Amino acid sequence: MTGQTTVRTAVRVHGRSAQRRALRAMLDALPTHGGRLLLAGEPGLGRTTLLQWAARSFRAGPVLHLGPGPDVNAHLTAGQLLDTLRAAAVAAPVLVCVDDAHRWDAPARTALARAARRLSTAGRVGLLLTVASDRAVGPEFARLPVVHLDPLAPARAAALLDDVTDGAAAPAVREQLLAEAEGNPALLVALVRRLSPAELRGHRSLPSPLADAGALAEAAGGVPTGPSAQARDLLLTVAAAGEASDGSDADAGLVRDALRRLRPAPGPGPGPGLGLGLGAGPGPGLGLGLGPDLDLGLGIDADPDAEPLPEQLVRAGDRLRFRSPLVRRTVHATAAADRRRAVHRALAEALDGGGHRLTALLHRSWSLGGTAPAPASADRLAATAADGAVPASHRMRATAYARAAELTADGARRAERYTAAAEQALLAGRPERARPLLAAARDRAAPDAVRGRAELLRGVTELRDGPVGDAHQSLLLAASLLAADDPAEAATAALAAADAAWAAGDLPACLATLAPEPPLRAEHPSHGPAAATGPAARTAAAVVHDHRVGMRALLEGRLDRAGAPLGQVVRRGRTGDRPETLLRSAAAALLLGDVDAARSGGARALAAARQLGSDALVPQALEYLAYAELRAGRHPQARTHAEEGLRTALRAGQRNTAAHHRAVLALAASIEEEPDAVARHVTAALDTARRHGLAQAATLAQWAAARADLGRGRPFDAADRLGLLVLPGPGRGHFAVWRLAVPCFVEAAVLAGRDEDARRVLTDFADWAAFGADPQAAAQLARCHALLAPAEHADALYRRALDRHDEAGGDFERARTALLYGKWLRRRRRPREARGRLGTALAGFERCGAGVWAAQARDELRALGAAPRDPGTGAGTPARLGRLTPQQLRIARQVAEGATNREVALTLAVSTRTVDYHLRKVFAALGVRSRLELARMVGQAERAEEAQAAQDARGAGHQEKTGAQP
Repeated sequence: MTGQTTVRTAVRVHGRSAQRRALRAMLDALPTHGGRLLLAGEPGLGRTTLLQWAARSFRAGPVLHLGPGPDVNAHLTAGQLLDTLRAAAVAAPVLVCVDDAHRWDAPARTALARAARRLSTAGRVGLLLTVASDRAVGPEFARLPVVHLDPLAPARAAALLDDVTDGAAAPAVREQLLAEAEGNPALLVALVRRLSPAELRGHRSLPSPLADAGALAEAAGGVPTGPSAQARDLLLTVAAAGEASDGSDADAGLVRDALRRLRPAPGPGPGPGLGLGLGAGPGPGLGLGLGPDLDLGLGIDADPDAEPLPEQLVRAGDRLRFRSPLVRRTVHATAAADRRRAVHRALAEALDGGGHRLTALLHRSWSLGGTAPAPASADRLAATAADGAVPASHRMRATAYARAAELTADGARRAERYTAAAEQALLAGRPERARPLLAAARDRAAPDAVRGRAELLRGVTELRDGPVGDAHQSLLLAASLLAADDPAEAATAALAAADAAWAAGDLPACLATLAPEPPLRAEHPSHGPAAATGPAARTAAAVVHDHRVGMRALLEGRLDRAGAPLGQVVRRGRTGDRPETLLRSAAAALLLGDVDAARSGGARALAAARQLGSDALVPQALEYLAYAELRAGRHPQARTHAEEGLRTALRAGQRNTAAHHRAVLALAASIEEEPDAVARHVTAALDTARRHGLAQAATLAQWAAARADLGRGRPFDAADRLGLLVLPGPGRGHFAVWRLAVPCFVEAAVLAGRDEDARRVLTDFADWAAFGADPQAAAQLARCHALLAPAEHADALYRRALDRHDEAGGDFERARTALLYGKWLRRRRRPREARGRLGTALAGFERCGAGVWAAQARDELRALGAAPRDPGTGAGTPARLGRLTPQQLRIARQVAEGATNREVALTLAVSTRTVDYHLRKVFAALGVRSRLELARMVGQAERAEEAQAAQDARGAGHQEKTGAQP
């Protein structure tokens, strides 16, 4: 270790929002009653940091820190400890912090746990304990509420790295540090501390391995060990097996066979074992059933006096795993080199002939030790990793290619193998592993084809999780480097560059990237789709070519020339089985407005990606599915796909894809009664979109926020938001998305008295409707004209819009038109017709889950004297006020009458703070932002209730009110 970099202390806690909320809830409750909480996490995840944060945040009373006393024989009983804590809390609440409670001896832990369980009735005492989860949590703490710490998300780990280095790490170094740390804050800091300033800034090569034994031991709090030589061998064998495993566990049978080969089985005798059955006869062993009659399981037919399984390990069925990934890595790295090589050799021998060729070759390569060139071993590894007939996951192939690259002397071949490893890591959904591999692949001596392939992968990585402008340039460079040797791959890179320009909303760059390809010549058969060899390759090349031609024609407004090539891409997707081809088919269908074909292609792509284990493609398939459902007006289905897509995108480290899913979720939530969900998804989507230049995701998110405003009766806010997206100017939204928001803008603008602004965008929208790529556009255009038309023409336009909706389908848009038509009829004193249209609108909104719009329809029906029942509330109670608690409703009514918070508090005999708290909940539940809005809503509800009471008195269904004005 060089130890030359001075690491700054992090100025804030990074991430851990859920854990801090749990801690804050306990701290806030201490003034009235006791509480207890157990923080559990593997070494290095920040248990002590969170404990210190809680201690600093507690202001209501003193903070006590307990530790084991110097006299190990003098212990307080639980009652004595509880009495002591009660006495300390007489004057003020007390927070008691106990760090690393697992290090206390058994009697002390027992007394502590018993006191903790009785704290809920002990007064104003809070007990906060931390324990390491690299071993089983003691049974005495089993009943305590637990908050678990997980590794930091990539974005949070990156923020921590920038914090402790003051942003000094070079980009390539930054990527390698984040990949090696795997979200463990202590390991990340230890790795930074290991580097010199020159290494941190990329001026010198990084040490290899980056996460060495010293850094791992520092983060783990020491070198894990076992109580005996057998236990230590078991730990090392499980750790070594995990190096070539898809997960963090190892097959117990493999471990058993390797241990048998590692040393001769002990003969019968009274010596201690580990309860794994290492003996071949009745003697003690390691409890894995090594004897001929023993079952594979701990303690089954094993010596009852055998040692238990080391506390770092846990067994699940026939699998063994470390409780902590960091401890597994530390055990492997800190073992003696010769013993580590012997264990890998034993594992390779145990795997030989068992159908695990790639895994056996990996262990044999590690048994060589070091990174000295070994051409024969490297060639065998690379050839086996490239063999599709060998069963292996993308993650395993990435590991094999990377190890082959380490053992390769030739620079060009080494770069090629690092690039292949990066490609497999990407397919496995591990971009944090792919980036360092691509950095290692940089070799000026490599041929253009190898460099181009690396740039293509780098661009795809950035397209999913980085600035899309950078992705565009990397992909253009890849296309240039690949053009001579691999035209088909060059075309793939160019189309991906167009995808990047599309995501950025850069229409000129998109068109330039999609420029017509040179004409094919007979003397150059290697150029164009026909160059690919094999049916699958030729199909993939043809899909790329047709998609490129059709996409350019579409962007140029030449639908007659776009339909044929894009339609061919869609048709090929009906018979293809490769996820990449199926994704292109779904994308082409979306461009053509064929939502049924887009749903089919997206579903097939999703199934193919899952079947092949291509975790990186699953989020994109779910994205296309979500967009197709959204375009079809099936918001609940779109939400389901987007929720799963968001989870998979975050797991795969694809923040850009996650931003698109958040935008879809915001649009889905904008029609429901979830203003908090809309705001949360919009904020998260825009955060990524602004940093990475995602114009498409940003436009969708802003449209969602505006549609939520419109649904909650705030047309001025909606018109202001949407005007920036749809009106001509430099701030106009994404070139392929802003037209979708025009119908919302026209409705909001008319309600806000901005008719001229609404008319300005209708010409462009009419061209879009005539284009035919949006099945809803013709009906929406007729609705927009109806909103702006004089009374003598509006009726016919509304009816025409409804007819178009019947042709296009889609409950939500049809219900919106019926709602606007019903409002228009009510204002024209045509109540019977209005009631029919409004009832139809209400049924449509309820069918598609559009709760906030259904509330508008109910309000309109009540204004006509009808009494629609709101699901979940009593008849005659307005939908939104029906969600308030009795206390919140009392406060809302008094505030609506003009009372101040202090006056409300005096009237209800509560504190002003209580009124503030409930009023915030009222504003959030009702989606209002001012007392004036609240007063208007309460007034409307009271008038509706009075109308309902009058109708009930006359008898339901007799006489209806007419001519009511809004």
